[in-house]
Amino acid sequence: MIQQRPLTDWLPITQKEVDDRGWSQLDVIIVSGDAYVDHPAFGAAVIGRIIESEGLRVGIIPQPNWRDDLRDFKKFGTPKLFFGVTSGCMDTMVNHYTANKRRRNNDAYTPGGEAGYRPDYATVVYSNILKDIYPDVPVLIGGVEASLRRVTHYDYWSDTLKPTILIDSKADLLVYGMGEQPLREILNLLRKGVPFSSLKTIAQTSYLQALDQEIPKNKNWPKTITLSAHETCLQDKKAFAANFKHVEQESNKLKAHRILQPVKIWNAIINPPFYTMTENEIDQSFDLPYTRLPHPKYKKRGPIPAYEMIKFSVNMHRGCFGGCSFCTISAHQGKFIASRSKKSIMKEVDKVTEMPDFKGYISDLGGPSANMYGLKGKVQSICDRCVSPSCIHPVVCDNLDTDHSAMTQIYKEVDAHPKIKKAFVGSGIRYDLLVKSYNKKANDSIDAYMEQVVTRHISGRLKVAPEHTSDETLKVMRKPSFKHFHNFKKKYDDLNKKHGLNQELIPYFISSTPNCKEEDMANLAAETKDMGFRLEQVQDFTPTPMTVATVIYYSGYHPYTMKEMFTAKTEKEKKDQHMFFFWHKKEYRKKIKENLVSKGREDLVERLLFSDSSQNKKSPENKRTNFRSKRIKKY
Repeated sequence: MIQQRPLTDWLPITQKEVDDRGWSQLDVIIVSGDAYVDHPAFGAAVIGRIIESEGLRVGIIPQPNWRDDLRDFKKFGTPKLFFGVTSGCMDTMVNHYTANKRRRNNDAYTPGGEAGYRPDYATVVYSNILKDIYPDVPVLIGGVEASLRRVTHYDYWSDTLKPTILIDSKADLLVYGMGEQPLREILNLLRKGVPFSSLKTIAQTSYLQALDQEIPKNKNWPKTITLSAHETCLQDKKAFAANFKHVEQESNKLKAHRILQPVKIWNAIINPPFYTMTENEIDQSFDLPYTRLPHPKYKKRGPIPAYEMIKFSVNMHRGCFGGCSFCTISAHQGKFIASRSKKSIMKEVDKVTEMPDFKGYISDLGGPSANMYGLKGKVQSICDRCVSPSCIHPVVCDNLDTDHSAMTQIYKEVDAHPKIKKAFVGSGIRYDLLVKSYNKKANDSIDAYMEQVVTRHISGRLKVAPEHTSDETLKVMRKPSFKHFHNFKKKYDDLNKKHGLNQELIPYFISSTPNCKEEDMANLAAETKDMGFRLEQVQDFTPTPMTVATVIYYSGYHPYTMKEMFTAKTEKEKKDQHMFFFWHKKEYRKKIKENLVSKGREDLVERLLFSDSSQNKKSPENKRTNFRSKRIKKY
């Protein structure tokens, strides 16, 4: 139930709400592909509240109708400063389509979960509409869709190589990554009278400039890395792949270089990112006066699924130093962790407990990876020079402090809150940080953390993501060997037994990733079956912009080694890999058997489709082999 609060507690989304505030004109108008939820997990709300905190007048146009006379885009008139455009919390195409390119029939960021309230490539569509209606008003694009499409990128859904999104959107400026720091600087300069067209030296922004124009000088960025032009990438997949190494490294460096890429008659210029947000800076963002509720306008249209999932959750940090080759978190949020203060976290916990329908349960106390809160380099100067995309692959960095004590302390404090019955850790946990076979220099804090989680913060099941069992596939994924998952499972099972608990361990796996073949998937299925799993949390690899795996998928080359690499691409190849997850379903058994027999892998047929009892008998090996062959043939 939505609280009865005055509409002025939310940012305005209708002209009446603007009029009721006595405003004649807005300074900034945000156009978003999501419904407006005034919560720190929703980007449009965060950006809107920051603009408000700077003393400016801001309104939001959520999910405007792009098919009619475009009245939604016109309802607030012309802003004094600029339009801000975002597709929402997800890339539109990921939101709209499955890995098999089938249209989804729901949208978690829309009231009632209804689909059809935003266009494909929403950032481009919205920005073009605004440029047509208001050609002289600057348009700033941001959010995950714009962020991950800031250079030449492979678009899986159209199966094409697209240029920087600045070309198709016709936007004036792009903010990539988490936008608080560049936004505050932009607003500060605009208030001083600096023209929008002169905003060329703000970190974490990108813009187009004519090829014959001189690049603006900045003493902090003495070096500019020039990538292969977009037109070159169209003709040469190796050039496209080689570009990505520079893009990823500069995105993850604390002291990065500027990037330039020629495209058509322009240079796309990408300024280096801001330094990781300080504790005070990230606290400022989370401590803004959010109502934590959807706008009352949606009351009769049904709940917003994405909000229902996180309404009683608390995000403790941002960023991820895992560097997984198929994941976009570090590309958007950064490799280095920005952690909130305990005071800020507990302040939000108090707010959650005051919500009228709160029943005493916090659904998630976490972040992108729950157990990275507060983790950072021991010697900052070493981190300042680092170019590695991961702090924990291929080994845990000697300079990484993996002490989990601060997390454990916060969990205990939340656990002791008089209004909280249970606070769950619903975010995925990096299990590799919790086993000393992999995190070799870890102290005993990882044991205390795991015991706290297992005994107090699991809702019957714990999610972890080993992703695969093949070492060769895992290397490309930038994930540890599966043997460390065995060690983690033993530790988890022992803790459950010690405390008389019976909580499931839910592992996540992916098929069709680069360097994964059908036999690798068959081995994955067999090994996880031997461990007692019937897999639930499984998915097929979806190529999304700005990941190593996507570059390999499109080009066929690993961007760091430039070696050729196989990736399943056809619908048949992908289905043949994915089916191994479901060895226990009758409809897949015949096809799995035929597939493996054709490859001479009767041993895997035996392991997957029949019990292992025959392997435990003390008969000679040749008798076991004959027995398996007869049983497989009979089947």
